[in-house]
Amino acid sequence: MQSPITQIADLIRRTDSFLVASHANPDGDAIGSTVALGYILEHMGKEFSLYNRSGLPHQFDWLPLPGPIHDTLAGAEGNWIFVLDCGSPNRVGDELSRVMASRPIANVDHHLGNPMFGQFNWVDDRYPAVCAMIADLAYELEVPMVGPLAEAIYLGIVTDTGFFTFDNTTPAVMELAARLIRQGLNPGAVNAKIRNQWSVNRFRLWGESFATTELFYDGQVAVAIVTQGMMERTGTSAADCEEIVNFLRRLRGARAAVILREEPDGGFKFSMRSSGADNVQSVAALFGGGGHRNASGGTISADILSAKVRLIEALGESLGLV
Repeated sequence: MQSPITQIADLIRRTDSFLVASHANPDGDAIGSTVALGYILEHMGKEFSLYNRSGLPHQFDWLPLPGPIHDTLAGAEGNWIFVLDCGSPNRVGDELSRVMASRPIANVDHHLGNPMFGQFNWVDDRYPAVCAMIADLAYELEVPMVGPLAEAIYLGIVTDTGFFTFDNTTPAVMELAARLIRQGLNPGAVNAKIRNQWSVNRFRLWGESFATTELFYDGQVAVAIVTQGMMERTGTSAADCEEIVNFLRRLRGARAAVILREEPDGGFKFSMRSSGADNVQSVAALFGGGGHRNASGGTISADILSAKVRLIEALGESLGLV
């Protein structure tokens, strides 16, 4: 029986047209893997469209693209749909979800609990980033990982490993980074492009969010919030909330950190971080969410007080604090 990566490679070789998508409100790995796969398909002489419901976030507009990232499916066609970095198919948004019901799907992901929603499913939580999976696919297809393709892959692996500081940093991903550097990638230049993209408004949003920080269970759980009012006052968006939770995790003694972000239509999106054996994925799963052992999230349809209390209680039980 063929391995998943061989099946995906064979699919690309024998198919002419693809739609490549990732989850809405994309992070570095979602954008990086979308762009990287686009470059691979371009190298292979395939027709392709890139899609994300949220479009290309401004903090990634420095990244060279093999084609536009559409925020609507008008003009974005493909016989097969690649869905990347999506632990749940509904994360791509309503428009693509409707199309996925009638199109074959190749599901490439590294999240725990992925429901295997594709005709082809290459799901492996041992990878720290989907971009590392796309790098292995490039190797399988003999596509050189240089230039913009290398930058896209590097974007995904450094953002999903916290610039090689998270527990998912493996020897293999360090070796991948070394290979990209040996082949011409300038990590200093690319790191500056990734990290130095903040606006003054984002600083102001973070200041307001950090001011809401509360500690529970003798400082072992840290919680902060971002409301719609904060984003309106500071002229920011959901994309500007990325990484707040990682900074909360820096509090001394905090085993888990949580950010609750108010959604425009009510309810709260939550993101959780932990280290080592402390499993926040199991907590996210209680609320229909998912992710990884040390980085997970989901949505709670409740007011802020109820949402916060429910999450804190669930974390306390999971971490053995009650």
